[in-house]
Amino acid sequence: MQYVKLGSTGLDVSRICLGCMTYGVPDRGAHEWTLDEEASRPLIRQALEAGVTFFDTANVYSDGTSEEIVGRALRDFARRDEIVLATKVHGRMRPGPNGAGLSRKAILSEIDHSLSRLGTDHVDLYQIHRFDPYTPVEETMEALHDVVKAGKARYIGASSMYAWQFATMQHTAERHGWTRFASMQNHYNLLYREEEREMLPLCADQGVGVLPWSPLARGRLTRDWGTRTDRSAGDAFGSALYPDGDRTIVEAVTRTAGARGVPRAQVALAWLLHRSTVTAPIVGASKPNHLDDAVAAVELDLTEKELQELEQPYVPHAVAGH
Repeated sequence: MQYVKLGSTGLDVSRICLGCMTYGVPDRGAHEWTLDEEASRPLIRQALEAGVTFFDTANVYSDGTSEEIVGRALRDFARRDEIVLATKVHGRMRPGPNGAGLSRKAILSEIDHSLSRLGTDHVDLYQIHRFDPYTPVEETMEALHDVVKAGKARYIGASSMYAWQFATMQHTAERHGWTRFASMQNHYNLLYREEEREMLPLCADQGVGVLPWSPLARGRLTRDWGTRTDRSAGDAFGSALYPDGDRTIVEAVTRTAGARGVPRAQVALAWLLHRSTVTAPIVGASKPNHLDDAVAAVELDLTEKELQELEQPYVPHAVAGH
């Protein structure tokens, strides 16, 4: 495993981040394909043994049970100071007013609930899961700053939004002397590269670490086009992200993987890891080989010709994932 700084911070993170949306009580929340605690723990332990130190979850994943499962596993298998633990705030956690969003009330309430479920007194990275157009930016950024100053988070990060929104939030924090975002967790993979237009150059200029979600395009980069899985069959959100024209990119991945004699997942992840702006892709793992492929991708050095062949079929997409 390799380790790099998160953006311009002094925080070291593994080049692979384990995304923990996969782990949670199956009948809690919107994801029926999640793994229960008994099935989740061996995979979290495998990640640690492979050198992964970076773990990402969210309060909304499986109605909070992802945080509970991940928190217990990390307490049992790792030393707290040796891992980087991230979670998120924004999604709806309860019905009625103030049950979602990025108001001061929501942020200060949800950080305490997340810490309780995770069984820790702080997270290393506290991220806003999306932009909240209904709350003043100043209110959100000051509340996040207060979370950091209270010792409940070491750093803060953001997730998918327009570049102008991210720039506005960063400028607001800087103008007031508040904590700025250290990371951007955005939708970026071989099938969706619209972030290269504005968000990635902004992050490079501002020293912000980039943590792509869905680096394998919901698994589409790892299998023949049109193949359905238990997850894809019930993934209405994911089904709308990638049009049929993306088939040519999957075919390019298949050719490169075949020539190299490696699984397609390794090629798709290696492409991301070759991007200078990318810190660590957030990889979900429901089987041991998923982790094996992610770790192996860190050492897979693609040639310039291979990179060009993977990139050449891309055509512009509608903005998606915000």
